[in-house]
Amino acid sequence: MKNAETYALKIALFGALSSLGSALMAELLKRQHEVIAIVDDLNQWAPRPGVHCKHAGLDDADQAEQGVAGSSAVICLLPALAPDDPRTQLHHVRALIDGMSRTTIRRLLLVGDFDVLEHADKHSEQHRECAGHMVDLLQRSTLQWTLINAPVQVAGLGIEHFHHTHGTLEPGLTELLQRLARVAAGMVDTLELKLHYGEHVNFVC
Repeated sequence: MKNAETYALKIALFGALSSLGSALMAELLKRQHEVIAIVDDLNQWAPRPGVHCKHAGLDDADQAEQGVAGSSAVICLLPALAPDDPRTQLHHVRALIDGMSRTTIRRLLLVGDFDVLEHADKHSEQHRECAGHMVDLLQRSTLQWTLINAPVQVAGLGIEHFHHTHGTLEPGLTELLQRLARVAAGMVDTLELKLHYGEHVNFVC
């Protein structure tokens, strides 16, 4: 039963169908928060208590505004939306910032390949340029943003996997599950404790 005195967040989650998305949903639900999973195909989603599904995207500001409506904070997992495509990720970030600017929602956790900000020589020129543009857009906005380095993931992990992070469901998965679960816990702590505004964070687990 939910404690009536507990402050509940309502999180709009872009990239919910990824492994990190599943870890985040499991952690948010464990802490009795609500999740709005933003998907582009409602047929991909199975109903789940505490999780609301909304058909939206980040093609433009109108879609972004529709997706975040009704939430108190937004988490966007760029690698899940446009893997290895910096230009599309930049387009998504621009649409998200423009869409959120039309609302009263200000808190944003943006997950991406932001290692480029500290180790530029390891990444392509396109990646460096797009990451720089993202940071510039965020700094010019009124959002309370946090950049988070994307952790290593594997495809196909659902919420059920993260209910059993201390047991081996499949060979070799235990360590990865626990690492993703710890990253998800750190991200939710960041929201709950109002940490790392305007900062770039790398969770070392």
